[in-house]
Amino acid sequence: MAKHRIAVVPGDGIGPEVIDAGVRVLETLREREPDLAFEFQRFDWGTDYYKRTGRMMPEDGCEQLRRFDAIYFGAVGAPDVPDHITLWGLRLAICQGFDQYANVRPSRLLPGIRGPLRDCPPDKLDWVIVRENSEGEYAGAGGRVHRGLPEEVGLDISVFTRSGVKRIMRFAFGLARSRPRKLLTMVTKSNAQRHGMVMWDDIFAEVKPEFPDVTTDKMLVDAMTTRMVLKPETIDVVVATNLHADVLSDLAAALSGSMGIAPTSNLNPEGVFPSMFEPIHGSAFDITGKGIANPIGAFWTASMMLEHRGETAAAKRLMAAIERVTGDAKVVPPDLGGKATTKQVTDAVCDAIRGAND
Repeated sequence: MAKHRIAVVPGDGIGPEVIDAGVRVLETLREREPDLAFEFQRFDWGTDYYKRTGRMMPEDGCEQLRRFDAIYFGAVGAPDVPDHITLWGLRLAICQGFDQYANVRPSRLLPGIRGPLRDCPPDKLDWVIVRENSEGEYAGAGGRVHRGLPEEVGLDISVFTRSGVKRIMRFAFGLARSRPRKLLTMVTKSNAQRHGMVMWDDIFAEVKPEFPDVTTDKMLVDAMTTRMVLKPETIDVVVATNLHADVLSDLAAALSGSMGIAPTSNLNPEGVFPSMFEPIHGSAFDITGKGIANPIGAFWTASMMLEHRGETAAAKRLMAAIERVTGDAKVVPPDLGGKATTKQVTDAVCDAIRGAND
Protein backbone atom coordinates (compact mmCIF):
# COMPACT_ATOMS: atom_id res chain seq x y z
CA MET A 1 0.00 0.00 0.00
CA ALA A 2 1.56 3.27 -1.15
CA LYS A 3 1.35 6.24 1.18
CA HIS A 4 0.78 9.61 -0.46
CA ARG A 5 2.85 12.33 1.17
CA ILE A 6 0.83 15.53 0.98
CA ALA A 7 2.18 18.97 1.87
CA VAL A 8 -0.71 21.05 3.19
CA VAL A 9 -0.29 24.81 2.68
CA PRO A 10 -3.60 26.36 3.85
CA GLY A 11 -2.47 29.96 3.22
CA ASP A 12 -4.66 32.94 4.02
CA GLY A 13 -8.26 33.94 4.71
CA ILE A 14 -10.69 31.09 4.15
CA GLY A 15 -7.85 28.91 2.87
CA PRO A 16 -7.32 27.13 6.21
CA GLU A 17 -11.08 26.67 6.63
CA VAL A 18 -11.65 24.87 3.33
CA ILE A 19 -8.33 22.99 3.28
CA ASP A 20 -8.91 21.66 6.80
CA ALA A 21 -12.34 20.51 5.58
CA GLY A 22 -10.66 18.88 2.58
CA VAL A 23 -8.18 17.00 4.76
CA ARG A 24 -11.09 15.75 6.87
CA VAL A 25 -12.87 14.52 3.74
CA LEU A 26 -9.72 12.74 2.56
CA GLU A 27 -9.34 11.09 5.97
CA THR A 28 -12.96 9.93 5.75
CA LEU A 29 -12.34 8.61 2.26
CA ARG A 30 -9.48 6.54 3.62
CA GLU A 31 -12.00 4.69 5.82
CA ARG A 32 -13.73 3.40 2.67
CA GLU A 33 -10.60 2.75 0.61
CA PRO A 34 -8.44 0.16 2.43
CA ASP A 35 -5.47 0.65 0.11
CA LEU A 36 -5.48 4.43 0.46
CA ALA A 37 -3.00 6.06 2.84
CA PHE A 38 -1.89 9.63 3.43
CA GLU A 39 0.84 11.40 5.30
CA PHE A 40 -0.07 15.07 5.77
CA GLN A 41 2.35 17.78 6.85
CA ARG A 42 1.13 21.31 7.39
CA PHE A 43 3.11 24.41 6.40
CA ASP A 44 1.67 27.62 7.89
CA TRP A 45 3.10 29.97 5.31
CA GLY A 46 1.34 33.08 4.06
CA THR A 47 0.71 36.66 5.11
CA ASP A 48 0.94 35.99 8.86
CA TYR A 49 4.31 34.37 8.25
CA TYR A 50 5.26 37.36 6.09
CA LYS A 51 4.40 39.82 8.86
CA ARG A 52 6.68 37.91 11.23
CA THR A 53 9.59 37.24 8.88
CA GLY A 54 9.35 39.49 5.83
CA ARG A 55 8.89 36.45 3.56
CA MET A 56 5.79 34.54 2.45
CA MET A 57 7.65 31.27 2.93
CA PRO A 58 11.18 30.34 4.03
CA GLU A 59 14.02 30.79 1.59
CA ASP A 60 14.27 27.01 1.29
CA GLY A 61 10.50 26.59 1.04
CA CYS A 62 10.53 24.82 -2.32
CA GLU A 63 13.28 22.53 -1.12
CA GLN A 64 11.13 21.58 1.87
CA LEU A 65 8.17 20.83 -0.41
CA ARG A 66 10.15 18.89 -2.97
CA ARG A 67 10.08 15.60 -1.03
CA PHE A 68 6.27 15.45 -1.12
CA ASP A 69 4.09 13.72 -3.71
CA ALA A 70 1.64 16.63 -4.00
CA ILE A 71 0.83 20.01 -2.50
CA TYR A 72 -2.69 20.84 -1.25
CA PHE A 73 -2.90 24.62 -1.33
CA GLY A 74 -5.55 26.95 0.08
CA ALA A 75 -5.36 30.60 -0.93
CA VAL A 76 -3.01 33.55 -0.78
CA GLY A 77 -3.60 37.24 -0.18
CA ALA A 78 -4.65 39.67 2.54
CA PRO A 79 -6.11 43.19 2.47
CA ASP A 80 -3.15 44.72 4.31
CA VAL A 81 -0.35 43.20 2.17
CA PRO A 82 0.13 44.17 -1.51
CA ASP A 83 -1.11 41.46 -3.84
CA HIS A 84 2.10 41.27 -5.85
CA ILE A 85 4.02 40.42 -2.67
CA THR A 86 1.66 37.65 -1.62
CA LEU A 87 1.27 36.11 -5.06
CA TRP A 88 4.92 36.18 -6.12
CA GLY A 89 6.12 35.25 -2.66
CA LEU A 90 4.16 32.02 -2.34
CA ARG A 91 1.91 30.65 -5.07
CA LEU A 92 3.92 31.73 -8.10
CA ALA A 93 7.17 30.92 -6.30
CA ILE A 94 5.95 27.33 -6.01
CA CYS A 95 4.45 27.13 -9.53
CA GLN A 96 7.54 28.48 -11.23
CA GLY A 97 10.01 26.84 -8.86
CA PHE A 98 8.50 23.43 -9.63
CA ASP A 99 7.86 24.10 -13.34
CA GLN A 100 4.14 23.47 -12.90
CA TYR A 101 3.49 24.64 -16.42
CA ALA A 102 0.05 23.09 -16.97
CA ASN A 103 -2.79 24.67 -15.02
CA VAL A 104 -5.94 22.59 -15.51
CA ARG A 105 -9.36 23.98 -14.55
CA PRO A 106 -12.49 21.88 -15.18
CA SER A 107 -15.94 23.46 -15.14
CA ARG A 108 -19.27 21.70 -15.36
CA LEU A 109 -22.79 21.90 -14.02
CA LEU A 110 -22.93 19.83 -10.84
CA PRO A 111 -26.31 18.30 -9.97
CA GLY A 112 -28.62 20.65 -8.10
CA ILE A 113 -26.61 23.82 -8.68
CA ARG A 114 -28.52 26.48 -10.57
CA GLY A 115 -25.97 28.76 -12.14
CA PRO A 116 -26.42 31.44 -14.81
CA LEU A 117 -26.45 28.73 -17.50
CA ARG A 118 -28.85 26.47 -15.58
CA ASP A 119 -31.00 25.94 -18.67
CA CYS A 120 -28.08 24.41 -20.53
CA PRO A 121 -28.22 20.58 -20.45
CA PRO A 122 -25.60 19.40 -17.92
CA ASP A 123 -23.77 17.31 -20.49
CA LYS A 124 -23.40 20.39 -22.70
CA LEU A 125 -21.41 22.40 -20.17
CA ASP A 126 -18.40 20.24 -19.42
CA TRP A 127 -15.24 22.19 -20.07
CA VAL A 128 -11.56 21.97 -19.23
CA ILE A 129 -9.49 25.13 -19.54
CA VAL A 130 -5.75 24.52 -19.90
CA ARG A 131 -3.67 27.51 -18.86
CA GLU A 132 0.00 27.95 -19.68
CA ASN A 133 1.27 28.42 -16.14
CA SER A 134 4.97 29.24 -16.26
CA GLU A 135 5.59 32.23 -18.53
CA GLY A 136 3.56 34.56 -20.76
CA GLU A 137 2.04 37.60 -19.11
CA TYR A 138 3.08 36.36 -15.65
CA ALA A 139 6.73 35.77 -16.47
CA GLY A 140 7.74 38.62 -14.18
CA ALA A 141 9.73 40.48 -16.82
CA GLY A 142 9.59 44.27 -16.81
CA GLY A 143 10.15 47.08 -14.37
CA ARG A 144 9.50 50.70 -13.38
CA VAL A 145 11.68 53.72 -13.96
CA HIS A 146 11.46 57.41 -12.99
CA ARG A 147 9.28 56.53 -10.01
CA GLY A 148 7.07 59.34 -8.79
CA LEU A 149 7.89 61.61 -11.70
CA PRO A 150 5.43 62.64 -14.44
CA GLU A 151 7.35 60.52 -16.93
CA GLU A 152 7.26 57.38 -14.77
CA VAL A 153 7.04 54.20 -16.85
CA GLY A 154 5.86 50.74 -15.83
CA LEU A 155 6.52 47.77 -18.09
CA ASP A 156 5.18 44.23 -17.86
CA ILE A 157 6.64 42.17 -20.67
CA SER A 158 4.98 38.97 -21.82
CA VAL A 159 7.52 36.25 -22.47
CA PHE A 160 6.55 33.38 -24.78
CA THR A 161 9.11 30.71 -25.60
CA ARG A 162 8.75 28.18 -28.39
CA SER A 163 9.44 25.33 -25.97
CA GLY A 164 6.95 26.66 -23.42
CA VAL A 165 4.17 27.14 -25.95
CA LYS A 166 4.78 23.84 -27.69
CA ARG A 167 4.66 21.78 -24.49
CA ILE A 168 1.38 23.32 -23.31
CA MET A 169 -0.10 22.79 -26.78
CA ARG A 170 0.86 19.11 -26.73
CA PHE A 171 -0.52 18.74 -23.22
CA ALA A 172 -3.84 20.29 -24.25
CA PHE A 173 -4.07 18.19 -27.40
CA GLY A 174 -3.40 15.05 -25.35
CA LEU A 175 -6.10 16.00 -22.85
CA ALA A 176 -8.59 16.70 -25.65
CA ARG A 177 -7.74 13.34 -27.24
CA SER A 178 -8.59 11.58 -23.95
CA ARG A 179 -12.11 13.03 -23.80
CA PRO A 180 -15.15 11.79 -25.76
CA ARG A 181 -15.62 14.88 -27.94
CA LYS A 182 -11.94 15.29 -28.85
CA LEU A 183 -12.37 19.01 -29.43
CA LEU A 184 -9.74 21.68 -28.69
CA THR A 185 -10.15 25.44 -28.94
CA MET A 186 -7.06 27.66 -28.90
CA VAL A 187 -7.55 31.22 -27.62
CA THR A 188 -5.28 34.18 -28.34
CA LYS A 189 -5.47 37.88 -29.18
CA SER A 190 -3.35 37.65 -32.29
CA ASN A 191 -5.19 40.35 -34.21
CA ALA A 192 -3.81 43.01 -31.84
CA GLN A 193 -0.73 41.35 -30.34
CA ARG A 194 1.16 40.46 -33.47
CA HIS A 195 4.31 38.83 -32.13
CA GLY A 196 3.86 36.45 -29.21
CA MET A 197 0.21 35.72 -30.00
CA VAL A 198 0.95 35.06 -33.67
CA MET A 199 3.66 32.67 -32.52
CA TRP A 200 0.96 30.85 -30.54
CA ASP A 201 -1.09 30.57 -33.74
CA ASP A 202 1.92 29.27 -35.67
CA ILE A 203 2.85 26.64 -33.08
CA PHE A 204 -0.76 25.50 -32.78
CA ALA A 205 -0.75 24.85 -36.53
CA GLU A 206 2.57 22.99 -36.25
CA VAL A 207 1.42 20.69 -33.42
CA LYS A 208 -2.04 19.98 -34.83
CA PRO A 209 -0.91 17.30 -37.37
CA GLU A 210 0.45 15.21 -34.48
CA PHE A 211 -3.14 14.75 -33.26
CA PRO A 212 -5.24 14.05 -36.39
CA ASP A 213 -8.10 12.66 -34.30
CA VAL A 214 -8.62 15.97 -32.45
CA THR A 215 -10.96 18.55 -33.96
CA THR A 216 -9.72 22.11 -33.50
CA ASP A 217 -10.80 25.69 -33.78
CA LYS A 218 -9.43 29.00 -32.52
CA MET A 219 -10.93 32.16 -31.09
CA LEU A 220 -9.90 35.64 -30.05
CA VAL A 221 -10.22 35.99 -26.30
CA ASP A 222 -12.93 38.65 -26.38
CA ALA A 223 -15.05 36.57 -28.74
CA MET A 224 -14.46 33.54 -26.52
CA THR A 225 -16.18 35.21 -23.56
CA THR A 226 -19.28 35.65 -25.69
CA ARG A 227 -19.16 32.06 -26.91
CA MET A 228 -18.91 30.74 -23.34
CA VAL A 229 -22.12 32.53 -22.41
CA LEU A 230 -24.17 32.06 -25.58
CA LYS A 231 -22.90 28.76 -27.02
CA PRO A 232 -21.50 26.72 -24.11
CA GLU A 233 -22.33 23.45 -25.84
CA THR A 234 -19.71 24.16 -28.54
CA ILE A 235 -16.79 24.08 -26.06
CA ASP A 236 -14.80 21.15 -24.70
CA VAL A 237 -11.08 21.74 -24.02
CA VAL A 238 -9.60 25.25 -24.24
CA VAL A 239 -5.92 26.19 -24.26
CA ALA A 240 -4.80 29.77 -23.67
CA THR A 241 -2.06 31.94 -22.27
CA ASN A 242 -1.42 32.50 -18.58
CA LEU A 243 -3.49 35.70 -18.39
CA HIS A 244 -6.24 34.81 -20.85
CA ALA A 245 -6.93 31.41 -19.30
CA ASP A 246 -6.84 32.94 -15.82
CA VAL A 247 -9.69 35.27 -16.77
CA LEU A 248 -11.65 32.72 -18.81
CA SER A 249 -11.52 30.10 -16.08
CA ASP A 250 -12.96 32.52 -13.51
CA LEU A 251 -15.79 33.24 -15.94
CA ALA A 252 -16.26 29.50 -16.39
CA ALA A 253 -16.51 29.02 -12.61
CA ALA A 254 -19.16 31.73 -12.33
CA LEU A 255 -21.14 30.29 -15.24
CA SER A 256 -21.15 26.87 -13.58
CA GLY A 257 -22.59 28.30 -10.38
CA SER A 258 -19.97 29.85 -8.13
CA MET A 259 -16.27 30.46 -7.65
CA GLY A 260 -16.69 28.41 -4.49
CA ILE A 261 -17.05 25.12 -6.36
CA ALA A 262 -14.18 25.49 -8.81
CA PRO A 263 -10.99 23.39 -8.59
CA THR A 264 -7.63 23.62 -10.25
CA SER A 265 -4.39 21.72 -10.57
CA ASN A 266 -0.93 23.10 -11.26
CA LEU A 267 0.83 20.21 -12.92
CA ASN A 268 4.40 19.30 -13.60
CA PRO A 269 3.27 16.58 -16.03
CA GLU A 270 6.63 14.83 -16.19
CA GLY A 271 6.63 14.29 -12.41
CA VAL A 272 10.08 15.78 -11.88
CA PHE A 273 8.56 18.01 -9.20
CA PRO A 274 5.39 17.70 -7.12
CA SER A 275 2.20 19.17 -8.55
CA MET A 276 -0.03 21.56 -6.59
CA PHE A 277 -3.81 21.47 -6.21
CA GLU A 278 -5.96 24.40 -5.09
CA PRO A 279 -9.52 25.73 -5.19
CA ILE A 280 -9.54 28.93 -7.22
CA HIS A 281 -11.78 31.14 -5.09
CA GLY A 282 -9.05 33.12 -3.31
CA SER A 283 -8.70 34.13 0.33
CA ALA A 284 -12.12 35.90 0.63
CA PHE A 285 -11.34 37.91 3.76
CA ASP A 286 -14.88 39.31 3.74
CA ILE A 287 -16.17 35.96 5.01
CA THR A 288 -13.09 34.67 6.84
CA GLY A 289 -13.89 33.27 10.26
CA LYS A 290 -17.65 33.18 9.71
CA GLY A 291 -17.73 29.45 9.02
CA ILE A 292 -19.67 29.86 5.77
CA ALA A 293 -16.97 29.32 3.13
CA ASN A 294 -17.99 26.83 0.46
CA PRO A 295 -15.61 23.82 0.70
CA ILE A 296 -16.82 22.10 -2.47
CA GLY A 297 -14.04 23.60 -4.57
CA ALA A 298 -11.50 22.21 -2.10
CA PHE A 299 -13.18 18.78 -2.26
CA TRP A 300 -13.24 18.73 -6.06
CA THR A 301 -9.60 19.81 -6.00
CA ALA A 302 -8.82 16.89 -3.67
CA SER A 303 -10.48 14.56 -6.19
CA MET A 304 -8.20 15.93 -8.92
CA MET A 305 -5.22 15.35 -6.65
CA LEU A 306 -6.27 11.73 -6.09
CA GLU A 307 -6.72 11.16 -9.82
CA HIS A 308 -3.29 12.64 -10.52
CA ARG A 309 -1.80 10.25 -7.97
CA GLY A 310 -3.41 7.29 -9.73
CA GLU A 311 -6.19 6.78 -7.15
CA THR A 312 -8.95 6.67 -9.75
CA ALA A 313 -11.50 4.75 -7.66
CA ALA A 314 -11.06 7.05 -4.67
CA ALA A 315 -11.34 10.13 -6.89
CA LYS A 316 -14.61 8.84 -8.37
CA ARG A 317 -16.01 8.03 -4.93
CA LEU A 318 -15.26 11.54 -3.74
CA MET A 319 -16.85 13.17 -6.79
CA ALA A 320 -19.90 10.92 -6.41
CA ALA A 321 -20.23 12.07 -2.79
CA ILE A 322 -19.95 15.73 -3.82
CA GLU A 323 -22.60 15.30 -6.51
CA ARG A 324 -24.90 13.46 -4.14
CA VAL A 325 -24.78 16.36 -1.70
CA THR A 326 -25.26 19.06 -4.35
CA GLY A 327 -27.98 17.03 -6.04
CA ASP A 328 -29.95 16.59 -2.80
CA ALA A 329 -30.03 20.39 -2.46
CA LYS A 330 -30.58 20.04 1.30
CA VAL A 331 -27.20 21.35 2.45
CA VAL A 332 -26.48 24.46 0.40
CA PRO A 333 -23.79 27.04 1.27
CA PRO A 334 -24.54 30.79 1.06
CA ASP A 335 -22.73 31.41 -2.23
CA LEU A 336 -25.14 28.96 -3.86
CA GLY A 337 -28.22 30.50 -2.27
CA GLY A 338 -28.48 28.48 0.96
CA LYS A 339 -27.52 28.84 4.60
CA ALA A 340 -25.36 25.79 5.30
CA THR A 341 -22.06 26.27 7.10
CA THR A 342 -18.69 24.91 6.01
CA LYS A 343 -19.00 22.22 8.66
CA GLN A 344 -22.48 21.20 7.57
CA VAL A 345 -21.39 20.79 3.94
CA THR A 346 -18.32 18.86 5.07
CA ASP A 347 -20.41 16.61 7.33
CA ALA A 348 -22.79 15.90 4.46
CA VAL A 349 -19.98 14.94 2.06
CA CYS A 350 -18.35 12.75 4.73
CA ASP A 351 -21.68 11.01 5.33
CA ALA A 352 -22.08 10.46 1.59
CA ILE A 353 -18.59 8.95 1.43
CA ARG A 354 -19.43 6.58 4.28
CA GLY A 355 -22.62 5.60 2.46
CA ALA A 356 -24.90 6.93 5.19
CA ASN A 357 -27.32 8.09 2.52
CA ASP A 358 -27.27 4.88 0.44
